[in-house]
Amino acid sequence: MIGTLRGRLLSKHAAGIIVDVQGVGYEVFLPVSAITGLPAQGAEVFLHIHTHVKEDSIKLFGFLSPHEKQVFSTLLGVNGVGPKLALNVLSSLPGDAFRQAVEAEDTTALSKVPGVGKKTAARIILELKQKLPQMASKSPKDAVFEDALSALVNLGYKKAEAQKALEKAGKSMDEGIEGLLKGALKELTGH
Repeated sequence: MIGTLRGRLLSKHAAGIIVDVQGVGYEVFLPVSAITGLPAQGAEVFLHIHTHVKEDSIKLFGFLSPHEKQVFSTLLGVNGVGPKLALNVLSSLPGDAFRQAVEAEDTTALSKVPGVGKKTAARIILELKQKLPQMASKSPKDAVFEDALSALVNLGYKKAEAQKALEKAGKSMDEGIEGLLKGALKELTGH
């Protein structure tokens, strides 16, 4: 499977692009937002790739971020949603707009996507409501907090206890994970 592509942008068309990678031209289908965010022809591009294999074809779908690729792959897990429809969803609701529509259970916004009716919109919401918040991009501070929490739990502290200590030590967050862990350990040990 192809996971990423780095190459020279040969051409753009309505549904995607052709990327030259050492003399081989790969056709990659992209959401509209990704096509508009690409550099001029001839420039180097880097794409996160979802390789879709069927018995009669292999298609590459490209994304500018791993988060966008992850949303696309999750959408493919919804019954009745194929790669073309998933690409339409990401083209119509780029960035966090899709996640917000799912969280708000906004079937009207999803129904505006070409190929998505009320039933499909309801199915997407039902099947992805619990999955998408986990995929939301985390701020660096959230990632530091989660890493510190994991480290404390691995040291043998109970998760709830470690969480409280980390929240109290939150002022040390600007010092990175080391500062946050030192502050939390002081809270936990009473020193």
